[in-house]
Amino acid sequence: MSLDNNKQPGAVAEDASQPQTRASKGRLLSISSASSDAGGSTILDFVSTTDEKPSTNGGAEAAPVQKKKKKLGELFGKVVNAGDFEAEKHFYPRVLNAHIHPLVSSFFSLGNERILARYTHLNPQVNMEALKTLLRYKPKYFQWAGSDLFNVTTSSGHRQMIIVETNSCPSGQKSMPLLSELGDDHGGYGVVMDATFREMIISADKSLGDLAVVYDKNGMEASGYAAVMAETTKEQVWLVEFYDEDPDPPVRWQDGVMYVRDVCMVWHPIRACFRYVTQKPWNRFPINSKTIVLNSIVSCLAGGRNKMMAARAYDFLNAELDGTGLAVRVPETIRNVTKSEIPLWLDSMGGHAVLKVPYSNAGQGVYTITNPGELKSFMEEDHHYDKFIVQSLVGNASWSSITRAGKFYHVGTIPNKKNHTFVSDLRMMVTANKDGFRPVAIYARRARKPLLTSLADDPTITSWEMLGTNLSVKLPDETWTTEAQRLLLMDRKDFNQLGIGIDDLIDAYIQTVLSVIAIDKMACRLMKEDLPNSNGSLPKDERYPWFNERVFDFELFEALNPDVALLQEILH
Repeated sequence: MSLDNNKQPGAVAEDASQPQTRASKGRLLSISSASSDAGGSTILDFVSTTDEKPSTNGGAEAAPVQKKKKKLGELFGKVVNAGDFEAEKHFYPRVLNAHIHPLVSSFFSLGNERILARYTHLNPQVNMEALKTLLRYKPKYFQWAGSDLFNVTTSSGHRQMIIVETNSCPSGQKSMPLLSELGDDHGGYGVVMDATFREMIISADKSLGDLAVVYDKNGMEASGYAAVMAETTKEQVWLVEFYDEDPDPPVRWQDGVMYVRDVCMVWHPIRACFRYVTQKPWNRFPINSKTIVLNSIVSCLAGGRNKMMAARAYDFLNAELDGTGLAVRVPETIRNVTKSEIPLWLDSMGGHAVLKVPYSNAGQGVYTITNPGELKSFMEEDHHYDKFIVQSLVGNASWSSITRAGKFYHVGTIPNKKNHTFVSDLRMMVTANKDGFRPVAIYARRARKPLLTSLADDPTITSWEMLGTNLSVKLPDETWTTEAQRLLLMDRKDFNQLGIGIDDLIDAYIQTVLSVIAIDKMACRLMKEDLPNSNGSLPKDERYPWFNERVFDFELFEALNPDVALLQEILH
């Protein structure tokens, strides 16, 4: 049996003679960016997984989380129905027992109008109308995102939030205590589904297929989104694992439409998909598709999973916002640096910097350099990619990078009983629709070791142990552990350790919104208007009016991000 594009989509049984579009396998894997599920025919699926960034610079051992092996090539979609949501399956146990901090609850109840009034009151140099327009911005490709931010200060005591990176498919729901006044145990899952996904799928007729949540990690949250999606839409939802290494994946594409395989080897068309695929998603998802995808793959290429393009996107938006008093605040960033140039840039920053592999994700490919030994280890390592990002390092007052804007150093947590201060970061998740942006979830993480006043105080502590806030750690046997004790919730117990107030949360929210808009505008630049066919009209399908509206501009992408290997991955 073959699929005919002119026929009404329906369940299609497996047939050996049927043309199949299999997931393309990534051809590029740097030493520092191999994913946790790479290598072999089985994959480890964690019962409690996170998409927090795993350490690449070592770290203390932690007890392994419970895991089970799944055989690739034998996976299939599972049906999730309305009424299947159980909070215990989609939140950490300590989150279910946590009480939201009143200050955090107050922040979520503010709304954009009051946030706008407060922010412009404290920052009179900001153009209120410009910020109001930005908060009401409706993203075209990047509707759901999460930013990681540092709370930093200068030697003169000027505190501010700066963006470390902005991710598509962010984690955070399972770590966010419920807002009691909402009276809804779905938490942020319901916000994303109700505010964003449901609005996206209005234009897709139900006869075109089913709904699906497709993921390659963080099953706890992916299944939570599927359950809430089923309750929100009153439809059955397919929950499907989709791995790059799977030789016979349960997801395939046919003429721009996604199909999902069930346990009976029957293929079902999907009209709209919620994507939680994070590891090189362009290997498995087309840039243009008839199936609606949240978020679109172009959002990952434009900066959501591409640090090189994100840096350019921030520069473009900052130039556009010149004179408004607004800007995306990031560490000083040098793009397209070859390996041989790295020592020169390191010297210009006072011998301290952060080196990043631009296309790695899940926190891999990040190196903090504070001494010749760490630089030597990096230079001796074999790297697949030729170009790197060099960023100024935010450390303590005496050992941060020297930049044109001066030195930034971590505010850190409130000192504990031993007078130790730890580096912490903040994850701010946002979603957007026709009414603009809104915050969804927040959590924080702290580093493994306390900040040293001077690096010479304890030479046995590495810079990564003091600066790396990642919760996931890769062990020598290729399994993963999660150091959940370093997760800081927005509850009455943990929040006070952060030493931040409601104005810091507002600042973090504004910075997150700006970074998401920057990446979405970059995605819009990369999608050019489609050229007409030989008949002088665009090839259109009335059932999929959004399909072929625009096409990816490979020429522009190559000019902005000249990496042949990455382009080959996208084309493949």
